[in-house]
Amino acid sequence: MTAPGLPMPVPAPGLPARVRIHEVGARDGLQNESAVVPTEVKAEFVRRLAGAGLATVEATSFVHPKWVPQLADAERLYPMLDGLGVHLPVLVPNDRGLDRALALGARRIAVFGSATESFAKANLNRTVEESLAMFTPVVARAKEERAHVRGYLSMCFGDPWEGPVPVAQVVRVCRALLDMGCDELSLGDTIGVATPGHVQALLAALNGAGVPTDRLGVHFHDTYGQALANTLAALQHGVTTVDASAGGLGGCPYAKSATGNLATEDLVWMLHGLGIETGVDLGRLTATSVWMAERLGRPSPSRTVRALSHKE
Repeated sequence: MTAPGLPMPVPAPGLPARVRIHEVGARDGLQNESAVVPTEVKAEFVRRLAGAGLATVEATSFVHPKWVPQLADAERLYPMLDGLGVHLPVLVPNDRGLDRALALGARRIAVFGSATESFAKANLNRTVEESLAMFTPVVARAKEERAHVRGYLSMCFGDPWEGPVPVAQVVRVCRALLDMGCDELSLGDTIGVATPGHVQALLAALNGAGVPTDRLGVHFHDTYGQALANTLAALQHGVTTVDASAGGLGGCPYAKSATGNLATEDLVWMLHGLGIETGVDLGRLTATSVWMAERLGRPSPSRTVRALSHKE
C-alpha cells in the first residue's frame, strides 16, 4: 500500500503545465489480445476510463474483421458509448472504414501509416507512397465532414526488418501527412527502441521542416524500459500529447517484437510527481486496469498498477 500524498509533486523547470493523455488501451491494447473481449466488457472499459478523467479514449478500429478480429464489433460497440462526454477517436484504414465510422457519427478519425517500407508492406500491403496515396482521399473527405484527423506514424525510431530509420525519412512522411490535412501526428516507437537523444533529435528535425510541436504527440512502447525516459525528453521539448494504454495493454500484431504500450498509470504517476496536470484520478484508473486484468485472466504489466493494488 502506498502512503497518502505520494508521489509528492516536485515541478521541474521547462515542462508543460498540463499534458493531454491519448488513451489507447481500448483499441491498441485490446486488438493485441489473443482472446476476443465481449463487446459489453469493452464498452464498460471505455466508460470506466472516461470516469477516471481521461478526456480522449480511442474506442475501436473500423478495419476488416479478417485483419483484426478482436475489433470486429466496431459497429455494435460505438453506439454503446454515446453520451460519455469525451473524445472517442476511431482508426480507419481506407474509404470503406471511413464510411462505416462516419455513418455512426464518429468525428475523430485516425489513419495509420508507416515510416518504413517493410512495415508498410507488412501492415498495409502497400509501399509507403501507395499508403499515402490511399490516405489522401480519406483525410480529405474526413475534413469535408468536419472531422478531426490524427495521423499515426509507426516505426519512427527503428524497424525490426530494416534496423535504424533515418530521421530525414520520418520527417518526410510526417510532412506528407500534415500536408494532406492531418490535424495532429502521433510519432510511434513501435518496437520500443528509441532513446531520449533520438527523440529530441527527431522533434528538432520536424520543427526544422516546419512541423510545429503543438501538432505532435508521442507513442512509446516499453520494450527496453525506455518509455518514460523518452516521454520526459519529449515533454522537455514542449510536447503536450502523450499516448498511453491503461494497464500497459497492447503491442502490435504485425511487429512481434513490439511489447506493451507505455502504461497510463506509470505515465500519470510521473506526471503528477512533476506537478503536471492530467485531469486523471489515478486511483480510479488503477481500479479500472485491475478490473480489466481480471477479465483478461492475467495481471497488469504496469508497475504502478501492481504497486497501488498490492495488499499487505
